[in-house]
Amino acid sequence: MSEVEKMPVTLTVNGKKVQRFVEPRTLLIHFLREDLSITGPHIGCETTHCGACTVELNGMSVKSCTMFAVQADGAEITTIEGMANPDGTLSALQEGFRQMHGLQCGFCTPGMIMRAHVLLKENPDPSEDEIRAGIAGNLCRCTGYQNIVKAIQYAAAKLQGREFQEAAE
Repeated sequence: MSEVEKMPVTLTVNGKKVQRFVEPRTLLIHFLREDLSITGPHIGCETTHCGACTVELNGMSVKSCTMFAVQADGAEITTIEGMANPDGTLSALQEGFRQMHGLQCGFCTPGMIMRAHVLLKENPDPSEDEIRAGIAGNLCRCTGYQNIVKAIQYAAAKLQGREFQEAAE
């Protein structure tokens, strides 16, 4: 059996330029986790159904379990590791998930935060229905989503300089 020829890949990941040679069949999630030791994006279903592997690629939400690393050549990627503020404090979304108890086991949290990050860039003041539709491709088996929605609403308010007002239930 002959060895597969590796291809060069250059990416900017969490603000740092990286260059590696990878097999053409290497999935982006495996490249991030195994080659770069970036373990925030999780491997869940490997079919794009769960969203645990969600990263931001050139400003878009991408499920890294069904994209080849070579397809991302030249891209800018942000993972959960790149979400903190420059001074090391939590981003508005990370703070929101903490303050609003938007996580339980935490397995879905990195992908959920990354999807919510792009959602808030696309729509800085989403309604509850828009948030639910926006995160529909990311599954959570623990929370029932209510506190995830609150966490995203909290972050949206904070990013707009408003105080988060929890809706009466």
